[in-house]
Amino acid sequence: MRIVVTGANGLVGSRVCEQLTGGGYEVVAFGRGARRVGGPGRWVSVDLTSRSDLERALAAARPDAIIHPAAMTHVDGCERDPEGAWATNVEGSANVARAAHALDAHLVSVSTDYVFDGDHGPYDEQDAPNPRGVYARTKLAAEHAVQVLAPGAAIARTAVVYGWPPAAQLNFGAWLVTSLSEGREVKLFEDQWVSASLADNVAAMLIELAERKLGGIWHVAGADVLDRYTFGRRLCEVFGFDPKLVLPSTLAAANLAGPRPSKSGLSVVKAQRELKTQPLGIEAQLARFHEAWRQSRAA
Repeated sequence: MRIVVTGANGLVGSRVCEQLTGGGYEVVAFGRGARRVGGPGRWVSVDLTSRSDLERALAAARPDAIIHPAAMTHVDGCERDPEGAWATNVEGSANVARAAHALDAHLVSVSTDYVFDGDHGPYDEQDAPNPRGVYARTKLAAEHAVQVLAPGAAIARTAVVYGWPPAAQLNFGAWLVTSLSEGREVKLFEDQWVSASLADNVAAMLIELAERKLGGIWHVAGADVLDRYTFGRRLCEVFGFDPKLVLPSTLAAANLAGPRPSKSGLSVVKAQRELKTQPLGIEAQLARFHEAWRQSRAA
């Protein structure tokens, strides 16, 4: 099975590529510019916002499936550059969807818990989105584009994806570990509830959606919903860091450019019921996260 992975320099994309090693998979990794993260498969530098370039690259790759995590995900950056966010998140996804449909390739398009307003989470796949902010609105628009242009595609929503080693930039978990290991205090929101999701676990669920050619909306995230402050305290327990370094804070005090939903957890009951790859609870996630960090330090 030949699978194209977009955003292969990113955390989720690189993990998908790594997990596709062997097992009869042929990987074609798409990214902008040079490859910065190791992994299997042929590398293709392509700008997803250029429809013609993308169509040529996909026609040459001839994929059976496309896993599409590439996106502009920096919430405040999207707020400052709405045109760039629209081009990458909406137009890029629309281009991928059109090409996937033309090539009869099954598409798994990655979305986010931020499509919900965060007033009444956790949310399941049947709940109505109500995005706030540029990032959230462009990701919901991308969902709609995929549903219209690639019928049968999977929309895979995830949340607060973290892992070690980090990819091109520090993710939430990697930032925490780096800061706490250096003895630096961190301020974490005690009023934002999230479904923290280990990147390796998310990647495995995305691969299953592609392999089984499952369509519709799926929540592929961590099995537990907890606030970011509690997440930090739990991480300290597993890693042996000083919990006094983790300080409670609030969304309002942070004065962020882009709005964040306060109760945006995702219900993963559907994934638990129908996928072979099970969403991990926080204990299992942090144990795997710690082991990956420990091995990197020992290398």
